[in-house]
Amino acid sequence: MADGPVAELLLLRLQNNHDRLDSLELATALGVEHQAVVGAVKSLQALGEVIKAELHSSKYWELTAEGKEIVEEGSHEARVFWSIPPEGLAQSELMKLASGKVGFSKAMSNKWIRVDKTAPGGPRIFRTVETVEDTVKEKLQLAHQGKADSLDEKEKNELKKRKLLAEVTLKTYWVSKGSAFSTNITKQETDLTPEMIASGAWRDMKFKAYNFAALGVMPECGHLHPLMKVRTQFRQIFLEMGFTEMPTNNFIESSFWNFDALFQPQQHPARDQHDTFFLQDPAEATDFPMDYLERVKQTHAQGGYGSQGYKYNWKIEEARKNLLRTHTTAVSARMLYRLAQQEQFSPAKYFSIDRVFRNETLDATHLAEFHQIEGVVADYGLTLGDLMGVLKEFFTKLGITQLRFKPAYNPYTEPSMEVFSYHQGLKKWVEVGNSGVFRPEMLLPMGLPEGVSVIAWGLSLERPTMIKYGINNIRELVGHKVKLQMVYDSPLCRLDS
Repeated sequence: MADGPVAELLLLRLQNNHDRLDSLELATALGVEHQAVVGAVKSLQALGEVIKAELHSSKYWELTAEGKEIVEEGSHEARVFWSIPPEGLAQSELMKLASGKVGFSKAMSNKWIRVDKTAPGGPRIFRTVETVEDTVKEKLQLAHQGKADSLDEKEKNELKKRKLLAEVTLKTYWVSKGSAFSTNITKQETDLTPEMIASGAWRDMKFKAYNFAALGVMPECGHLHPLMKVRTQFRQIFLEMGFTEMPTNNFIESSFWNFDALFQPQQHPARDQHDTFFLQDPAEATDFPMDYLERVKQTHAQGGYGSQGYKYNWKIEEARKNLLRTHTTAVSARMLYRLAQQEQFSPAKYFSIDRVFRNETLDATHLAEFHQIEGVVADYGLTLGDLMGVLKEFFTKLGITQLRFKPAYNPYTEPSMEVFSYHQGLKKWVEVGNSGVFRPEMLLPMGLPEGVSVIAWGLSLERPTMIKYGINNIRELVGHKVKLQMVYDSPLCRLDS
């Protein structure tokens, strides 16, 4: 039966020749809360045309708790008046009475009492009339007896202003039989389950109608994603420092730009399928600047530009393989090559913030993608000192001031440095990025002039977020509703778990 015994009793009363029921009268007759009857009406309405329910609203005046007290004991001003003896009462004593403060003000306004400030021992209160009529009590008694309509609007509003009387809106239902009226109602199903479909039982069941016009609960407020907040801060910092944002909308790269152009040998472990997502369709890239490709091949296989190279048989088949980029340094390589094609070299500063992908085993600290941040500066005579100075300025603007640098190895930077910051939550130094000076074997084949140096650094968006927000570990970052995209052992984005 729908919604318990109240609904059953309502249906039974309608069946016994009742043309219409008032929900408030029914609640009184059954000795239950009116809201229980309203709930039963709404439950029966959801079953279809079992009943008809017409909503009616009416207003009435109701005494507040303070108003009921006045009906019993009199108004505050009357109580103050009758508490004053013929010889008067010290004001300090009057104010100790329960009705003293409010009653004194109202009695003074009615000119029932006066204050003698020159009396010995301090101000003293005296009556100014022999007797008073407690009209406030009388008006509230009328409202209590259901005769509030006998009061004019000004009187009711005055009592309402004093919070002695309240206007209440009462909503009731007039309930009558519907076209499908029955006292034997079966609860309608709300879910279609696989078991119902498998057994065919759904054919004999009645399902509750779906309300396609119903609106979901609106969220109380919105929140900026912590990663997106930090990303916006990074971008603003780069722009303030005069950097130009690189186009990073190509998630798919060829192995040539992702590895070979960076002087990373074709036998490097990072180029294995266990670390990289290779594409099947299209499996290979075909469009390369062939003169530049030949110089890269020569540098890998036989050396050049003061380097002996790697001394192996470089294969263009490996360079053609398409993949999901493993770092945004592939974009930096493209931008530096474009810079080298200018008739006259001009210094440049580039940055990028975008997704990269790794074929990782998923766990609490690693996903198959993360956001990499990269900064590149190209100019004549740049040194490791310039790199350290730029890094200090960059991280200081982010709010990370405790930095340490540690020598490291990367295939395409020499010298190289890992960057550490002190984590207040973990109470230890945490790696936040990697950096270095691009090798001549990478830059000179592009056509950049002798003497031009390129300093670069990279980090993951997720790790500085942890540092900035004082988050202790990855699971706590999940608790901040941050989608984690972390990975480890990237030449420019190393993230040890």
